Amino acid sequence: MMLPGIDRFQQALRQPYAPILPWVAFVGTLIVLSYGIHALVLGAAEQEQVRLDTEWVKARQQLSRHKEAKKAKADLQRVWSVLPLFRDFAPLALGVTEEAKRDGVTLPALSYKTEKTGVPDATKAVLQGTVTGHYEDLRRFLYNLESAEELLFIEDLNLIRSGNVQDQQLTFNIRISTYLRGEHIQSPVP
Repeated sequence: MMLPGIDRFQQALRQPYAPILPWVAFVGTLIVLSYGIHALVLGAAEQEQVRLDTEWVKARQQLSRHKEAKKAKADLQRVWSVLPLFRDFAPLALGVTEEAKRDGVTLPALSYKTEKTGVPDATKAVLQGTVTGHYEDLRRFLYNLESAEELLFIEDLNLIRSGNVQDQQLTFNIRISTYLRGEHIQSPVP
């Protein structure tokens, strides 16, 4: 007595398509082998490519941040170099007073003070007082302050009402500020 599986196999070998059965088995084996190579070798290579692509994107982002930080540092160096030294504060205040005289504006009493900042080796300097003059003269004075070589900010400008409208003189309370760097030439940024 023969097993039913062997009997069917012997019958299949007697059929007219029997000579192609080994080729079908060979092609089937190649397909399974190809899938195995793809799953093991190429799958690992694709995962490695994805990992390398991710690392490349991270490296490009880091390079971009590094370039931005380098540019910000250069910009800060330029701003830092424009700031007057602390010892130049009194001459700066005198310069503001002289500019007022050149522009035909009266600046009778200019007080000044310094304030600490959160930046090491930098101080905020504030000049304030009243300024009086004709509109055109005041406008020229303010423009000259804003376009000066020194970094000056007009923080506050308030009109004080005058009793006599006929003289066309305007009086303002003005608050001007700047930042001063210490005696060290280098900026506080490493």
